[in-house]
Amino acid sequence: MANAITSTPCHIPVLSKEVLKGLQAKAGGAYIDCTVGLGGHAKTILQNIMPGGRFLGIDMDPEALKIAENRLKDYGNAVTLVKDNFTNLEAICSKYEFQPVDGVLFDLGVSSWQLDSAQRGFSFQSEAPLDMRFNPGQGPSAAEIINSYSEQELIRIIKEYGEESHSRQIASLIVKNRPIYTTSELASLVKDALRYRYSKINPATKTFMAFRIAVNKELENLKAALEQVTKILRSKGRLVVISYHSLEDRIVKQFMKRESSDCICPPEALICRCGHKASLRLIAKKVIKPGLPEIENNPRSRSGKMRVAEYLG
Repeated sequence: MANAITSTPCHIPVLSKEVLKGLQAKAGGAYIDCTVGLGGHAKTILQNIMPGGRFLGIDMDPEALKIAENRLKDYGNAVTLVKDNFTNLEAICSKYEFQPVDGVLFDLGVSSWQLDSAQRGFSFQSEAPLDMRFNPGQGPSAAEIINSYSEQELIRIIKEYGEESHSRQIASLIVKNRPIYTTSELASLVKDALRYRYSKINPATKTFMAFRIAVNKELENLKAALEQVTKILRSKGRLVVISYHSLEDRIVKQFMKRESSDCICPPEALICRCGHKASLRLIAKKVIKPGLPEIENNPRSRSGKMRVAEYLG
């Protein structure tokens, strides 16, 4: 781990109390935060699992890990922080001999700190290179994708990941105006493509989200990681996932629904032939959302949706 930084940015974890309840965080337990970020959730979890607790935090962002390390330094050897992709969850747990565990948390999406870090290129609010990578040293940047992919592929990304109904107009303008290297250039093109078809949100919101998801392979990675969770949880261990847009939440909902069912045969099947057995029990059958006081205190929490399940063992 790199040297800890001296100043720790303010960070408000979303649904903090609900996460602790969902995980059933208790003294002496072992817990994993697959998206440790700046360590906000990590600190509240550690406060509840001491003495004797163990915590493993995973993140791809090296700068976020420096901040998390500084925030959690008082917990010493109880904390293990790993710079990696949570798609390697099972391998990470094996390497650090960190299984079985009592709870696994995913707090998905981009953090407020990443959005506010202008040089990272996540936001259209400030001028910056179009990067958008959680790990700046890995994979193609947003600029590389925008300037090299075909128009049809750009249409697919904007439509599928951004759920943008005007993906063709946006992709066409992008191709006509390439190369594009900065956030302001892309935001301006989206604004021109949509013209007066604006909603309450900034016209560039969906397009920026689409490229961020594509750059970091967020949906594919989430699916891969969820499939590994039951292999590391102990009996009655908890899985807690906070998502921030419909595509993520749909993946989580479908996974938990499938894994809490004894049969996943198609509805028209008269006899069960799948042999599937439920591995999870839904704890919260309805999605958990931030209340009005939390939203007023942290406006970016308003889109958060939390789902909880328990491993049957």
